[in-house]
Amino acid sequence: MGGIVVLGIAGAVWGWRNLTSSPFDITETTYLYIRPMDTEEDVRQQLREVAGARSMFGWNMARRLTEFHPRTGRYAVEPGESMLSVFRKLKHGQQAPVRFTIPSVRRLEKLAGVMANKLMLDSADVAFAFADSIFASNYGYTVATLPALFIPNTYELYWNTSLEAFMERMQRENKSFWESEGRSEAAQRMGMSHEEVVTLASIVDEETANNPEKPRVAGMYLNRLRTGMPLQADPTVKFALHNDTLRRILNEHLRVDNPYNTYRNTGLPPGPIRIPSVAGIDAVLRHENHNYLYMCAKEDFSGTHNFANTYAEHLKNARRYQQALNHRGIR
Repeated sequence: MGGIVVLGIAGAVWGWRNLTSSPFDITETTYLYIRPMDTEEDVRQQLREVAGARSMFGWNMARRLTEFHPRTGRYAVEPGESMLSVFRKLKHGQQAPVRFTIPSVRRLEKLAGVMANKLMLDSADVAFAFADSIFASNYGYTVATLPALFIPNTYELYWNTSLEAFMERMQRENKSFWESEGRSEAAQRMGMSHEEVVTLASIVDEETANNPEKPRVAGMYLNRLRTGMPLQADPTVKFALHNDTLRRILNEHLRVDNPYNTYRNTGLPPGPIRIPSVAGIDAVLRHENHNYLYMCAKEDFSGTHNFANTYAEHLKNARRYQQALNHRGIR
């Protein structure tokens, strides 16, 4: 009888060690992605193929003690982690969040693609929703102004976040962004809505990647808006033409009949021409006060600009830039 007891204790110890030791052949954190239709066998297969489980003994023991139903989500498996720990995560839906960065993209269909790469979403479905006026209105926007909702920061989300939950999170983040650092008050003093600020910021971002220069560029465009002068922003023409690769804007491009063509239409375009950077938004809100009405890329191709108060001075700057383009054979 004593021998049986000893064997029983030894077996229990051996079983507990198998349950609490790590069977995973990994050297860095690995993730399991459990989809809605996955079965327990699908989970077991991921444990073997993705997490390198050498043995399923611990899983089998845990299964004898409790029921298991796969829960959709993204789950971390750490080096040295026990099968019991992983089993508990999967059983109770203890997901590992995804760090998701809103990119400063030109069109929302590209955002849809980025979302599909990071979250359990279909890019076509997301792009279709972004182009739907009823969907946009549910969040207080039009299709044209919807890019203004997205603030390009990094957020922690669950992989199986629905599009509706994602949009609600973006609304909260947008509200928090505008309520911080006096941004809403600054926009009110300027007599501009959040969407108008973001629209102008998107143009500023397209005009220069040089953050220190952005407040000056913003001030120039605000001067044009105040005087009723067309913005005449080349990036809006590229947006209207759906051609972001144009390096030289010609007269034929300026004639395009499109509400985003700020050579033909005064005031701001209908909405942002990209999701602007935080630096671009803050550059508009904290713009430089000056009398410049004109800007032209510098002939040294440094990415910065020459500014001018008068059209005659601007023409001189423009000639130098055109000569530099011709010299480099850029058409």
